[in-house]
Amino acid sequence: MATVVFCPVTFNLAETTRMIQVAQALDSSHRVVFMGYETDFVDLIRDAGFDYRACEPAWTRAERDQAIAFDQGRSFRSPFTSAMVGARVEVERRMIREFGAAAVVTGSNLTSFISARAEGVPLFYPVPFPLTRPQVAQAKHLGLVGGRGWIARAADRVATSVFRWIYNSAPLAPRAFTSVAKANGVPPLRTVSALLLADRNLITEMPWEMDGFELPDGFELVGPIFARLESPMPAVVAELAAAPEPLVYLGLGSSADRRLALDAARSLGTLPINVVAPIRHYLEPGDEVPANVHVTDLLPAHRLGGLVDAAVLHGGQGTVQTACATGVPFVGMGLQPEQTWHVRSCERRGNAIAVSPKHVRRPEFLDAVRRVLDDPEIRAAADDVREAYRGADGAAASARLIERAVALKG
Repeated sequence: MATVVFCPVTFNLAETTRMIQVAQALDSSHRVVFMGYETDFVDLIRDAGFDYRACEPAWTRAERDQAIAFDQGRSFRSPFTSAMVGARVEVERRMIREFGAAAVVTGSNLTSFISARAEGVPLFYPVPFPLTRPQVAQAKHLGLVGGRGWIARAADRVATSVFRWIYNSAPLAPRAFTSVAKANGVPPLRTVSALLLADRNLITEMPWEMDGFELPDGFELVGPIFARLESPMPAVVAELAAAPEPLVYLGLGSSADRRLALDAARSLGTLPINVVAPIRHYLEPGDEVPANVHVTDLLPAHRLGGLVDAAVLHGGQGTVQTACATGVPFVGMGLQPEQTWHVRSCERRGNAIAVSPKHVRRPEFLDAVRRVLDDPEIRAAADDVREAYRGADGAAASARLIERAVALKG
């Protein structure tokens, strides 16, 4: 038996659920310990039956928003101070030693990249391909500039070249990581690419999404990992599925905001459809949505296949992969380059339509929703993608790689 410590960013829904799936796929002989700093999705960890250790220091709302922007490549400013990074590395090193961890699994908890190395423990990083070192090195377009015309594409190609140099060469990693790394006997992390590089980087994509790319040493394709929440399905979903009107799922994960949630709900409310919308965590008391939009808490979305006719998604990898695996065609509104990349990959595959989130109140958004509901070619493509997903299990593949490394270490 070995102990594996999981360090997700617990205010990131997709990341927390991705870690839960990998932990559940480990052999039951191993001990799993989760740790984290914020409380948003900790209940999901505990509900899955895992030991969770709450740690400090935690971030304020403004600090976590800035951290998400930094992680997603939308900003090179970060909330990481030397005091905070140093304190978290100390906590994590102590946790690794206390439990005798044989491996650490992280999402985008950046201090793990120092603490695991300082303790000499292999670090595993299940991660979407966009904005990883090989993707930035090889992609001609990163989706940094919106739009579809030749001017937008030319501008995006220039922006991609600039970003590539910044990502790989500019010493823009927060200074705290350089100083704290040195203090812990770890080579300084000066660039963004060095900051986001683990010992084993596990790419959570389907094979066709990697066409034209090569993975260097330290990167391995494991396949899709998405949430399988064990919470009960609200009765309203079955009631709406049985109604004559089409049923649309509105899923915005944890990286959208209140304004987008309300705009999307109100736009969808103008159509002759029903909507099930797990967006309660975005809304405030007094917020109103149309009567045909039914707001809920988080749903076990992997069980929506056959119940919903289409989806509107923010484009996060977890929501996209859930729609693909259940054969649900969707409209995707990528909020940042990684999400745009996944939505457009599906659009090329034929099971989705990409729309800018800026257009959610415009006719083109509603036109896209009508198309994914009515176009038989889009629905056929969604069925084909669902078949391709059968048997794909990135969580199990990740677990086997972790177990092999643990066995070698032992």
